[in-house]
Order: sequence, then structure tokens, then C-alpha cells
Amino acid sequence: MASFVFRAQRRLKKIDSSKIFQGIIIAVILLSALLIGVKTHDLPTHFVAVLALLDLAITIFFVIEIVIRYLASPKKKKFFHNGWNIFDTVIVIGSLIPTGGSGVLLARLLRVFRVLRLVSMVPELRLLINALLKAIPRMGYIALLMFVIFYIYAAIGSMFFHQINEVLWGDVSISMLTLFRVATFEDWTDVMYETMAVHPLSWIYYLSFIFLTAFVFLNMMVGTVLEIMSKEHENFRAEQHGESNEGGEPASRAQIEKLEHELREIKALILKQPKSSESVKLP
Repeated sequence: MASFVFRAQRRLKKIDSSKIFQGIIIAVILLSALLIGVKTHDLPTHFVAVLALLDLAITIFFVIEIVIRYLASPKKKKFFHNGWNIFDTVIVIGSLIPTGGSGVLLARLLRVFRVLRLVSMVPELRLLINALLKAIPRMGYIALLMFVIFYIYAAIGSMFFHQINEVLWGDVSISMLTLFRVATFEDWTDVMYETMAVHPLSWIYYLSFIFLTAFVFLNMMVGTVLEIMSKEHENFRAEQHGESNEGGEPASRAQIEKLEHELREIKALILKQPKSSESVKLP
């Protein structure tokens, strides 16, 4: 019995890791996305019935696929330790909610999220999402600093410019919305020229704000994401080559080249040692 279970698990693992099976899953996900788009149009009744059958077939396929993946897992308890497995399971279970009745809106919404399964199936997309999620804590501090800058400039703008335009500079909250418009370059010159008519040096206020927000802080966020993404790519390459990340970060290219250079030096020293031709005579 144990050998039968082992053979069945090995076959399911082979099916799950098959490129053909992975390609079929991606094709079904794309078909599901197309069905969602088609359903937004006015269609004949018989065509709607065909789409309903296709939606049912896609749901059954996703259920079978997640069951195969679960049974192919060597350690069932650790299957749900992977966040992507939890995500896929929730999406598949949500697809089982019937589209009729009071839960029609929720059922349709969960079927829309089935398109996100494409992220869990493509490793490169998983790398991007993982890098973005890991960068959020660092980006949070940058966003907090940006909020402080926004608040200071909004308070200054409200004090100096509220008499010029009450709609744009009436209070701190409205001033922050105006500054967001300036930071996104949405007709910000109109706002600047309006205040320059009364305060000719107010251009310093706008240019300094744009320099801090649009150039400094935005580039800091981009640099944070790129740094995390580079580490994720290194970890992914290490996993692809069978290396383990336990105990530290994967070796960089410079470290590998240094080790190869040291090995060549050791080999050269060994080859230079004279070989002894004397034989030891025992009495």
C-alpha cells in the first residue's frame, strides 16, 4: 500500500512539474480572462449558456489542478506554508461560489481574481511581486518622510497663498491635494504663475518642492525596489543551480572568482613542489 501511494505521488509530481501541464494551466487562465471580458458585452441567450458551461469547465479544471498539486506535495502539512499555494487555494475555493443568488457579485469578483493566478504560475512575475512586497517596509519610511515634507509645504502654502486662491490653498488638507497636483506635474505651472503674480519669488517654493518629491524621494523608492529585486534574482539563480540560502546570502560573482583564483594558486604551488626520488631503505 505504501509503495502504491509513493508511486502515485511520484506520478502526480511528474505531472505537476511537466512543462506541458504548466502551459495548459496558463492557457486556461488566459481563457478565463477572455471569458470575463466577453461577459461584459450584451450577448445572445444561447451564447451566454455556452459561456456558463465553459466557466464551469474552467472551475473544475482549477479544482483538479490544485488537488494534483496538493497530492504531489511530499509534505502535506507544509503545502500551506507557501503563500502562493494559499493564494491559489483561496481563488479556487472562491470560484466554487455559484453566480446565482445573493452572492452573485462576490462570485463574479472572485472569478475576476482568477486572472491573478497567472502571477503564481510564472516565476518571473513571482519575483516581481516578492520584490515589491519586501520593499514595502522600506518604502513606508520614505513615504512617511514624504508626508512630513508635504505637510510642511502645505502649511506654508496655506499661510501665504490662501488669500490668492481659497479653493487651492484654503487649509492644510486642500493645500496637500494641490501639492500632489504639483508633484504629478498636472498643470502645476498655472498654480505657480497665479501665486507669482502676488509673490514673485514663490517659484522657489514650487521648484524646491518638486526637487524633493519628484526627483529625490521618487528615485529613493525606485532604488529600494531595484535593490530588493536584485537580491531576489540572486536567490532565484541560487535555487535554480541547487544552492541553498541557509546560513547566509548566496555567493556573489566576485566571491566565486576570488575562490577560483585562490584554487589556481594552490594548484600551482602543488605542481611546483619537487617530487622526491629517494627511496627509503628499511634495515
